[in-house]
Amino acid sequence: MFLEALGSVLLGLALSWAALRRLPDRLPTQRVVYPAGTLGALFGAYLTHTALGTGHLLGTLLGAVLVAAVTLSLLIRPATRRLRRSAAA
Repeated sequence: MFLEALGSVLLGLALSWAALRRLPDRLPTQRVVYPAGTLGALFGAYLTHTALGTGHLLGTLLGAVLVAAVTLSLLIRPATRRLRRSAAA
C-alpha cells in the first residue's frame, strides 16, 4: 500500500507538471494545480485499491492517473477570446 501511495503521489505531481507546461495560460496558479493533481491521484489510488484489492499495483496506479487527469481537467479555464465588434456598430 505504501508503494501505491508513493507512486500515485509521484504520478500526480508529474501529471500536474505536464499540464502546467502544456497549458500555462488556461490553468490557475501552481499553488492550486500541484495539490489538485496530487490529491486526485491519491483519491484515485484509494478508490481503485478498494475496488480491486491488494496485489494490483499497475491497476491502482492507472486508476490514480485517470482520476488525477479528470481532477486537473476540471481546473482548465476556457480560452480567452476577444470580442469582435461589427463594422456597422
